[in-house]
Amino acid sequence: MARHIAIVEDEPLIRANYSEALTRLGYDVRGYASRVEAEAAFAHRLPELVIIDVGLGDEPEGGFELCRSLRAKSQALPILFLTARDSDFDVISGLRLGADDYLAKDISLHQLAARINALFRRMEALKKPDAADNTTVQGALKLETERMRVTWNGIDVPLTVTEFWMVHTLVRFPGHVKSRDQLMRDAQVVVDDATITSHIKRIRKKFLAIDPAFDAIDTVHGAGYRWKS
Repeated sequence: MARHIAIVEDEPLIRANYSEALTRLGYDVRGYASRVEAEAAFAHRLPELVIIDVGLGDEPEGGFELCRSLRAKSQALPILFLTARDSDFDVISGLRLGADDYLAKDISLHQLAARINALFRRMEALKKPDAADNTTVQGALKLETERMRVTWNGIDVPLTVTEFWMVHTLVRFPGHVKSRDQLMRDAQVVVDDATITSHIKRIRKKFLAIDPAFDAIDTVHGAGYRWKS
């Protein structure tokens, strides 16, 4: 059975284009023009993944409100922002509200499909038992590749898909400097250096929220980042 994806986008042409493209990829896609319309539909049935724009009609923050509402209904529902609002402040706001990923609308369909697949793969992986052969332990950190799960001192670190693969890249070779290009390639994103820096800042903040003494990620100026060995 095709997976059910909801797209909440107030621009009819954009909504139709994404709906058509994802339908061609085999998904069951439903589009909604407003937060109110989407919430009315979700009250009866939650989709398996939601793609949300931030500004919805006369609600500049409608997408954020919808994300907050959905996260209250389900902690496991994959939520992805797809929006022209790509400032660092907006990205951080969306991720803090519980979104799994935050993408700019200029992303290619190929990359969008890859991120959707990654979210569905993580959702399925979380249902599986631990896979010891795909687990990496570095001090207080435990990274489970199949489950796309990271813990620090036994506490889950709520990383997005992008953040998970960046940490994965650093942890696989502790002590080795990874360039921004390497981090982009492994996370399947094409962004500028400032956005990579913002991702690393958010990753650090999430670890620091669990352990104020966290200092495992080094910035190597002019070269990239490394996980302390």
